[in-house]
Amino acid sequence: MKKQKTYFNWSSGKDSALALYHLLQDERYAVDELITTVNSHYNRVSMHGLRSELLIEQTNAIGIPANVIKLPEMPSMAIYEQKISETVSKLKQNGFTHAAFGDIFLEDLRDYRDKQLAKQDLKAVYPLWKRDTKALLYEFLDLDFKTTIVCANSKYFGEDFVGTIIDKHFIDNLPEGVDPCGENGEFHTFCFDGPIFKSPIAFEIGEKVYREYDTPKTDDNSVCKSDSEKYGVWYCDLIPK
Repeated sequence: MKKQKTYFNWSSGKDSALALYHLLQDERYAVDELITTVNSHYNRVSMHGLRSELLIEQTNAIGIPANVIKLPEMPSMAIYEQKISETVSKLKQNGFTHAAFGDIFLEDLRDYRDKQLAKQDLKAVYPLWKRDTKALLYEFLDLDFKTTIVCANSKYFGEDFVGTIIDKHFIDNLPEGVDPCGENGEFHTFCFDGPIFKSPIAFEIGEKVYREYDTPKTDDNSVCKSDSEKYGVWYCDLIPK
């Protein structure tokens, strides 16, 4: 059976890592490229705040070519969609037929992705879709993946939370209402070791910074879930060794 040429939308976090792991076991798909959006002003992974150097070390350790989409500091939806559309169009010209994501249960986000891909006649793949998030996190840890928290919504977490490594006690200590995988945007992670990596990525914990933003009108899959006009995020800078 001919495998479907697939690119994976790589966030650098745990859900992406587990979804990619499952996709690599699936004989229907050939994952030939990892796509990541980067804030060109800070040279960091969008939303996660991860340094691009660590992203490249990560994708090199996975062994799949990386494609970085550079976005301005505060891109409008129109600019974002234009940049993504240009990249997807080139991928289609290169024979890609499928796009994969690590999304778990955000229906609106999936609908948006599906509609955007349909414009280019591409199909979406969701290896983790509708899986129980607590079970997913336990599976992630049982597979010997390792991940550290790079940013978190200050509504739920303080400075001490970012920079910690997730373990099996993590779920028991989560605040009420927080999803075990942070699927509602409560926190984001950097996956630095596991079965998809040739070797672990070495880093040191750097400065922890608090930033406040205007709450956008739509906040799908972000750390900006908030009922107020402003929302706060704690970031932990990870420094490559």
